[in-house]
Amino acid sequence: MPEPAESPTGRQVVTPTRIVAGLCLLAPFVSMLWVSSYARIEPTLIGIPFFYWYQMLWVLISTVLTTVAYKLVRREQRLRKDGGR
Repeated sequence: MPEPAESPTGRQVVTPTRIVAGLCLLAPFVSMLWVSSYARIEPTLIGIPFFYWYQMLWVLISTVLTTVAYKLVRREQRLRKDGGR
C-alpha cells in the first residue's frame, strides 16, 4: 500500500496535484446530483432520450476522470518517494 504524502510533522499535505485529482473525482458526483440539468427527453440520440444517454456518457467520462486522478496521485507519490532518497 502506498504511503500518503506527509509533511515532516506527520500531517497530510494538500498539493495542487491532489486538488486536481479531487476535482476529477468530484465532477461526476456533482453532475449526477444536478438532476434538473438533464431531466428532459430532448435531444434524443439514435432514439434514446437525453436523460438516459447523458447518464451513460457520464459513465465513460467518470472512467476517464478516475483514471486521470489515479495516475496523478501515483505520479506524485512516485516523485516524493524518489525525491526522498
